[in-house]
Amino acid sequence: MTTTSTPTVVLVHGAFADAASWSGVITELQNHGIPVVAPPNPLRGLAADAAYVASVAAQIDGPVVLVGHSYGGAVITVAGATDNVVGLVYVAAYVLEEGESLGELQGRFADSPLASSLKQSTYPVEGAGTAVEVTIEAQAFPSVFAADVPAEVTKVLAVAQRPLAAASFTETASTAAWRTKPAWALVAGADQAINPEVERFGAKRAGATTIEIEGASHAVAVSRPGDVAGLIRDAVRATS
Repeated sequence: MTTTSTPTVVLVHGAFADAASWSGVITELQNHGIPVVAPPNPLRGLAADAAYVASVAAQIDGPVVLVGHSYGGAVITVAGATDNVVGLVYVAAYVLEEGESLGELQGRFADSPLASSLKQSTYPVEGAGTAVEVTIEAQAFPSVFAADVPAEVTKVLAVAQRPLAAASFTETASTAAWRTKPAWALVAGADQAINPEVERFGAKRAGATTIEIEGASHAVAVSRPGDVAGLIRDAVRATS
């Protein structure tokens, strides 16, 4: 394995979205000759999701830059401990410390409009029981998640949401890969899903090279794919 080869970018989506939310970013990266993979994030719990993403990264030949959007940031914080991961990029994301949960990090700051816009459902789990998962109320989705995305696009995104297991809010990070690996972060200045203060705090604590996009919604990868891909390219260049 050579560290001089171009890292493969692994794009990890967050809650209430799927890998298609990276479409514009994928096109930008491919146009620059950067290898990219956008696996499905199971959204069933931090440890399990991180183990899945870590396994995806570990099976890639050569170095990997992990990119996480939203809850995907928590996932790459843990999965980033994988040996061949050489950099972490946080896009409007949670940057957890070891032993910290999403709820604890969020709890230090004012709630975003997301908190009052979640809808609970149940899903079956092994052993014939049920667990709780959450989505964003369809009518709140455009303003909370994607205020700078065209209405005809948000109507589709709202009904194609991937639910997040509610247990993900209380599960703690077993490690914080940014302690040993370089990090980059993009703060979405008009984020209504994660308070931008949460994004700024996490990025600063991780010592991340940070850019802020004024007026960008939580769905910044959809609305501003060129800016997101530009930051990822910076990370790829720095770790090549």
